[in-house]
Amino acid sequence: MRKINEECGVFGVYSKEAEDSLAYMIDVGLSALQHRGEESCGIAINRNGLISYRKDLGLVSKVFPKHVLEELPNGKMGIGHVRYSTTGEARKENAQPMVIRHKKGNLAVVHNGNITNAYELRKELEENGAIFTTTTDTEVICHIIVQERLKTKSIEKAIENTMKRLKGSYALIIMTSTKLLAVRDPQGFKPLCIGKTENRTVFASESCALDLIGAELIRDVNPGEIVIMTNNEMQSIQTNENAPKGLCAFEYIYFARPDSVMDGISVHKFREDAGRCLARQAPIDADIVAGVPDSGLDAALGFSKESGVHYDMVFTKSKYIGRTFIQNAQDTRNELVGLKLNPIRQVVENKKIILVDDSIVRGTTIRKIIAVLKRAGAKEVHLRISSPAFIDTCYFGTDIDNREDLIANQKTIEEIRQTVGADSLEYLSLDSLKEITKDCNIKGLCTGCFTGKYPIEVPKEIKKNSFEEIQF
Repeated sequence: MRKINEECGVFGVYSKEAEDSLAYMIDVGLSALQHRGEESCGIAINRNGLISYRKDLGLVSKVFPKHVLEELPNGKMGIGHVRYSTTGEARKENAQPMVIRHKKGNLAVVHNGNITNAYELRKELEENGAIFTTTTDTEVICHIIVQERLKTKSIEKAIENTMKRLKGSYALIIMTSTKLLAVRDPQGFKPLCIGKTENRTVFASESCALDLIGAELIRDVNPGEIVIMTNNEMQSIQTNENAPKGLCAFEYIYFARPDSVMDGISVHKFREDAGRCLARQAPIDADIVAGVPDSGLDAALGFSKESGVHYDMVFTKSKYIGRTFIQNAQDTRNELVGLKLNPIRQVVENKKIILVDDSIVRGTTIRKIIAVLKRAGAKEVHLRISSPAFIDTCYFGTDIDNREDLIANQKTIEEIRQTVGADSLEYLSLDSLKEITKDCNIKGLCTGCFTGKYPIEVPKEIKKNSFEEIQF
């Protein structure tokens, strides 16, 4: 079990101009969403109904240097994707957008989420003659959309019918020859927002991507909503209004950038409020408060403001070491933690430190971080976690597919404290988490990984690479 991994980021633009230079804008948008996936990325542009695309393994800056962006055509609409694989392996063919040509036209799809009944759907499709070239649930979605489109008069109706067959989480941006559509699952597990510039309508996983291109955040796509851009106008179809709601709590805790606003709540403010709650819930005498870069920094600041304990930086972070959760070998990840985070001895030495982090999954990473601080001379390290303890599997896109690997499912808090080497340990309470998010626009939060209780029925078993094993 690695550090918690993000899912994917999606981005889409619809322009009033038929020949707009969209590739550069999408490139900037994807760069803003790079934290949501570093395995692969892609861009597709619609020019006069024809879809051109480029996708590959690697970071946005690697896949889309200037000369590649210049090769992509201008057009009226375009979509982009950054990927971390929650279903299907890190292969070039699994990169998105998925582009399909079928009897009724062209189709390009980008997807963030995890379809929990994808295995069953794919088996059904293959038994009826469907051919797959990837091992992702996104290709399953594409096949079903095409299947439904052949039976309906519009892409909107085909998508509505597709939503009835899908279970799980999805934020989709779908491009046809004439329309751009944004779709969010009925629970609202995955975020998706709408922005506007003078001549363009923009869809993105997070509002930070809108800021970088100068777009104004208009609103979030509602759970179960299909937003359609066509003929320079926006239309909307609302489905499944009464479905239980459950935005992934970890969007606020870890996944999203702190400069994003998600379903009406500032991510930075959420994290700062979590730190304030921790300070009231578990005060401790100490010299300084510090956060584990980067996702622990906002909560550490909140802890400091509430407690009055001085806030300081105890680590310098290398900008040139890749994110540790991407590494496959645990030994390699442990080595990279030491390379990425170097303690500032002059700040740490002989100090009692309150260290704030977003979560503990297996405990290996935080144990190494605490050991580094103590080797640098820290007198005490008191660990505060800005989320409740992980005890169960996530079925909806977070890469936690084996509850037996979760340290909080195997040990008591005191045993975890001893394992990671902290002088004390406290988690954010579930009640505090719910209080902080009480003003969330969708009025619901998925906390299944903390409680084992999910907004919808979950499968008995789910495997990340289950499509690799299909045999008939």
